[in-house]
Amino acid sequence: MLFRLDPNSAEPLFAQIAAAVRGAVARGDVQPGERLPGARDLADSLGLNVHTVLRGYQQLRDEGLVELRRGRGAVVVRGAVGDWAELRQEVADVVERARGLGVSAQELFDMIRLEYR
Repeated sequence: MLFRLDPNSAEPLFAQIAAAVRGAVARGDVQPGERLPGARDLADSLGLNVHTVLRGYQQLRDEGLVELRRGRGAVVVRGAVGDWAELRQEVADVVERARGLGVSAQELFDMIRLEYR
C-alpha cells in the first residue's frame, strides 16, 4: 500500500494517513481482513513519529473501518468494506445520472461540497 503525504497541506498528517487508507479501501486495493503496515514500519518509511501513524489508525478504528489488535496491528474490518463498496456504487450512479443531465464534473463537485457542509 502506497502512502503519499503532503507535509505542506493544511490537513494534518494523521488525517492524510487515514484518508489514504479510506481511499485504498474504496478502490478495493485493500481487502477485508488485510493488515495495514505496522505503525513503526510506516512511521519509519515516512519519516514520521509513530504516534502520528497511530493517531491516523485510531481515527480509522473510531470510524469502524479497521480493528486494532495488540500484536497483529490494524486489520481492515469485513463489514466496513461492503459499506464502502456500496457507497462507491452509489457515487458511480450519481455520476452517470449527472452526465445524462449534462452536469459538468465541476458542477457536481460544487453540489457535493454544498451538501457535505
